[in-house]
Amino acid sequence: MKSLWAVAALIVSLVFVQSRAFADLPEPKAKPENANIVAGRKAIEVKDYKTALGHLTKAVQEAPNDADAHSMLGYSYRKVGTFDKSMEHYQRALKIDSNHRSAHEYLGELYLDMNQLPNAEKQLAALKKACPFIGKCEEYDDLKKAVDAYKAKK
Repeated sequence: MKSLWAVAALIVSLVFVQSRAFADLPEPKAKPENANIVAGRKAIEVKDYKTALGHLTKAVQEAPNDADAHSMLGYSYRKVGTFDKSMEHYQRALKIDSNHRSAHEYLGELYLDMNQLPNAEKQLAALKKACPFIGKCEEYDDLKKAVDAYKAKK
């Protein structure tokens, strides 16, 4: 019985020593966000899309496989009326991440701007698959409202 208690005490002390050793390790630092993405996002927030284009163009040059950067660049191009470039960047974002919800939403809105309701509805269907909980998916809800408003006008 004494040996059982001794083993238990040894295990507890080893766990304590090991946990103390891990407690002294520094926390992993989050990778800093690309400064051009941050600046582009700020420009979009104040609706300065031309400035956003400059920052986000640099961002996709620095990080060509960043779906968020491509989606925001596509958004900025759409807002200045350059639909072909907008389409190119939304499609690039979706090639990188086929479930990128913002890219699906914004591409659907682009299709509405181009009077292509069936294609917008395809993006809505893709969002329905990408969003696990409809009603808790802002991108789906926003595109659904835009599609409904488009249909009401026609």
